Amino acid sequence: MDESRVTRRGLVLGSLSLMISGCVSGSEDGPPLGYNVFGRDPDENPNLRRQEVAYEGGEPPGTIVVNTSERYLYFVEQDGRATRYGVAVGEEGLSFKGEATIGRKAEWPSWKPTDDMMQRKPRLLQYADGVPGGPLNPLGAAALYLYQDGHDTMFRLHGTNAPWSIGHAVSNGCIRLTNSNIVDLYSRAPVGTRVVVI
Repeated sequence: MDESRVTRRGLVLGSLSLMISGCVSGSEDGPPLGYNVFGRDPDENPNLRRQEVAYEGGEPPGTIVVNTSERYLYFVEQDGRATRYGVAVGEEGLSFKGEATIGRKAEWPSWKPTDDMMQRKPRLLQYADGVPGGPLNPLGAAALYLYQDGHDTMFRLHGTNAPWSIGHAVSNGCIRLTNSNIVDLYSRAPVGTRVVVI
């Protein structure tokens, strides 16, 4: 496939991803984690590309910090450095804020809209039984599940098949990264990693 062309199939699949983007997922199923449906993830805005940056936030190495107003996720490294990822965040009033830990990780997770999501957006009722993991799933290649006090918050750090959404407030509350970036973060952040969302 020519990566510089948008195909009809890509538009249809991408539109499905945006339309049903959500945060609740269940069992895993799908291609191997490194699999990428549309070739490389577009990363047109250099400010949103994954890169190592100086970090002065005061969090210890190994912490994930999400700054929702900046649309960046930081994986804090040693010596005042961090790996920074561009992200898409929740629409106004739907974002998680606070501290959590990664309670579970999944490759190619399945997705099911919550009751609240279906009430807000009745068109999601058609997905009430869920969408299996794989290339058509709105959670993308992987998901990191945010827990508080041992309970699932229903918020995720996850991939997306709508990479053009990165840098915007468009989701139902979860934090989206491109599939290549969630695969990178997935490899760095074990279960138990502290996550701070501001």
